[in-house]
Amino acid sequence: MLSELRISGLGVIDEVTLPLHPGLNVVTGETGAGKTMVVSGLLLLFGARGDSGLVRSGAGQAVIEGLVAVDEAHPAARRVQEAGGRVEDGIVLARTVSGEGRSRAYVGGRAAPVGVLADVGESLLAVHGQADQWRLREPDQHRAVLDRFGGADLHERLTAYRLVWDRLVEVRRTLDRMRAQARDRVVELEGLQAGLEHIERVAPLPGEDAALRQEDERLSHAEELRGSSAQARTALAGDEDGTDATSVLSLLARARAELETVARTDPAAEDLHLRAVELVHLAVELSADVSRYAADVDLDPARLMAVQERRAELATLTRRYGPSLDDVFAWAEEAATRHAELSGADDRIGELERELEDLSGRHVTVAKEVSEIRSRAAAELGERVTQELGRLAMGAATVTVEVTPADPGPHGADAVSIMLAANPGEPGRPITRAASGGELSRVMLALEVALGAGDSGPEVPVFVFDEVDAGVGGAAARDVGARLASLADNAQVIVVTHLAQVAAFADHHLVVAKSTDGEVTASDVSVVTGPAREDEIARLLAGTVSDTAREHARELLADARS
Repeated sequence: MLSELRISGLGVIDEVTLPLHPGLNVVTGETGAGKTMVVSGLLLLFGARGDSGLVRSGAGQAVIEGLVAVDEAHPAARRVQEAGGRVEDGIVLARTVSGEGRSRAYVGGRAAPVGVLADVGESLLAVHGQADQWRLREPDQHRAVLDRFGGADLHERLTAYRLVWDRLVEVRRTLDRMRAQARDRVVELEGLQAGLEHIERVAPLPGEDAALRQEDERLSHAEELRGSSAQARTALAGDEDGTDATSVLSLLARARAELETVARTDPAAEDLHLRAVELVHLAVELSADVSRYAADVDLDPARLMAVQERRAELATLTRRYGPSLDDVFAWAEEAATRHAELSGADDRIGELERELEDLSGRHVTVAKEVSEIRSRAAAELGERVTQELGRLAMGAATVTVEVTPADPGPHGADAVSIMLAANPGEPGRPITRAASGGELSRVMLALEVALGAGDSGPEVPVFVFDEVDAGVGGAAARDVGARLASLADNAQVIVVTHLAQVAAFADHHLVVAKSTDGEVTASDVSVVTGPAREDEIARLLAGTVSDTAREHARELLADARS
């Protein structure tokens, strides 16, 4: 529910606050007082295009603010939360339009694009007026209206249809892709097969490349390794006859002997002697190890050639399938998986073709069921709307809802058009082209009443009608008021009217009044009750307030209450 609307700097309105209530809210006032600006403000608040021409002369900008009381689970509340706004105490909306045409929007206390206001308004507000602010301009909306009227039975069949349709589309898309990729699949399969066979033929082992690289280095430099290790052994132990007095062992042996002599005289040097002995033992062990290493260095040209050939094979693999053997193993694993997938593609295509055939049959069956339920709902909706029009001074008009075959889509295989024949004998025409502005508002009122009486209830919680009573009067005007009151049983309804018969049904009556000081003209809005409301109804009836007009007003109000 829209609980409050504040407008400043818009048209003839300087600044007004409209307190709104559940049920039927009626806005009246003299011609030119600014009633239409109330509707214009609502449209701006819910995302309509801003126009600098609407800004009041002398005002820098027009400001429209609204407070919407709505459950946090409502789609509008969720959209506000997505935009970063707050909804705990209701939704606060604001819109500004500057004299230069710049526009800003605020949703739930946060700045937001104007489009967010439109998104919020789409699930909150429906405006019907002579300016054709009507959501049935798009053909798809005709189908949406009928589907809502169709109730739970149609909803159930549509849900089943969409499950079949979604799977049907997915299977067709997958089949088309797999068939189109058939040639590429063969080429890829051959490439994967060749790569896997190559790797299997070489049969690399984990870590083999590092081990072979080390062996290659040793075999390639075998002579250098032997020569260097022989010189090291000579430096440690001297010539083979042991006559080299400059070898490490000879020098260490001399040092050990001297320290032994010192230790016999001075026991404090015993530790030095023992350390010299240890060094002699270590040098002997090192000399022996160097000799064994030199003897083990293999001068094997055949082995060197075999190692280098094997390294060349592994290098071919790493050039093609990865910079290291680990990458080669990873590629082989992925390639094997992909190979298995591609090898089974023909079987998969066969499975999908069989599923497609089954889905196509089920799709035809479910689409037919949807069409049958829609056709029955269309006939009932057309009858209900036509009956409502009979109460709205359009008794000669007939509304039909046509359901015709169309290309299958996500919502079925039907095209839905709401048609209006304004006079007997005339062919039905699309409703937006067949009705005048005032007639269109009444048709929409009839449609909303019919929909609100259905199982689904009203689609949006707030309805706005701008001079829905244009061109009617007398008893017909009273019926318009009664139908608006009926719609207000399930939703908040805001009506701009100039007819007393409509205003008499209001649960909440607001009057727009214009005043001037001779230089500046401004409009204000006030809530009228009791005698003040009787005076406004009398003015609407007679143009002036007199005792006779007041008496007629009281009778009209009593009749509406009854």
